[in-house]
Amino acid sequence: MIRGLYTSGYSMVTLDRKMDTLANNMANVNTNGFKKDSVVFEQFSDVLAQRFFDSGNIPAGRPAPIGRLTLYNDIAKVHNDYTQGPLENTSQKTDVAISGDDGAFFSVAVPDNNNNYREYYTRDGSFKLDASGRLVNRDGYAVMGNKGVITLKGSDFTINEKGEVIQDGVAVDTLKIRKFQNPDSLRKFGSNLVTVTNESRDGAFDGTIQQGFLERSNVDSVKEMVDMITVMRAYESNQKLIQYQDSTLDKAVNEVGRVG
Repeated sequence: MIRGLYTSGYSMVTLDRKMDTLANNMANVNTNGFKKDSVVFEQFSDVLAQRFFDSGNIPAGRPAPIGRLTLYNDIAKVHNDYTQGPLENTSQKTDVAISGDDGAFFSVAVPDNNNNYREYYTRDGSFKLDASGRLVNRDGYAVMGNKGVITLKGSDFTINEKGEVIQDGVAVDTLKIRKFQNPDSLRKFGSNLVTVTNESRDGAFDGTIQQGFLERSNVDSVKEMVDMITVMRAYESNQKLIQYQDSTLDKAVNEVGRVG
């Protein structure tokens, strides 16, 4: 009976964490270039249940093993799905999308508290020009080219499929596209950016750059809603199981054991 309480209780904790992931996906369904997360489960390690103050052949003061207890499934990891989202034609020259390569990202320079810059990566190509003519993302972080920060003279420019930024017939720079062979090694940083880890490995970019397009989120809102309903029903079922087991324990303690 107690085992059932532990199993149902831990199940509710795990389902609550999965609901947080689904809710975050739903909240970003309209975020350009957002990549959805999915929860990967693993069997929770067996726990050796023991009974204290037992008699028998067990030395005094030591608990007696009474069997192993499995506490439902645990979350092994939160997997990032980098599948390309649908492309939307905006006809805006500052909007750029990566097509045909799920592991490729735009590079942006993010300043820290000491005014040093670190490179982060994004699939959100909703760029704009700031007052200095720099090409920046929606948070004001500079978009990087192979020569450094991309600076333009006005909004009349083109970007070809290779990522070359051309203004007045001259190639100003080329968008710095970082390709990773194993994008699942990346970690989300916030502000729709990702950062590398020790496991990240570079690869060769084999996609194209599409000017005047934006990559939308790859979240399927209908599927996420169905999953949320499934999680809610499973959570409610575990709640009812705990109430039932608690009621049974109450009867066992207060009624079955009562001396007439």
